[in-house]
Amino acid sequence: MSWQTYVDDHLMCDIDGQHLTAAAVIGLDGSVWAQSSSFPKCKPEEITNINKDFEQPGHLAPIGLFLGGTKYMVIQGEAGAVIRGKKGSGGVTIKKTAQALVFGIYEEPVTPGQCNMIVERLGDYLIDQGL
Repeated sequence: MSWQTYVDDHLMCDIDGQHLTAAAVIGLDGSVWAQSSSFPKCKPEEITNINKDFEQPGHLAPIGLFLGGTKYMVIQGEAGAVIRGKKGSGGVTIKKTAQALVFGIYEEPVTPGQCNMIVERLGDYLIDQGL
């Protein structure tokens, strides 16, 4: 299965008639493996800061989580495994695997829990595959 298929079929799947706003799988080195057409263009330093927060939980809390220049307030996650951000009625979930970061961005009516479930389920599958 191609990486684009993971994004199109698993991350951008139907959720009670809704979909995530954007999704991507990005290598830990910042290389884009696959993304939805709506995923923001991330700056290298944004990916570097996200990786640093996985290594040093709390790194992003004072400065915020930036994706494509959009700032998200960091909310509870799982240290070293999941980062969650909130902006208005939407937000982002990022799951770290051995080789990549799995991103899901949502807006209402999609709920944070729905986004978390989709992103973390794919992330857990990739971890099980050693990816």
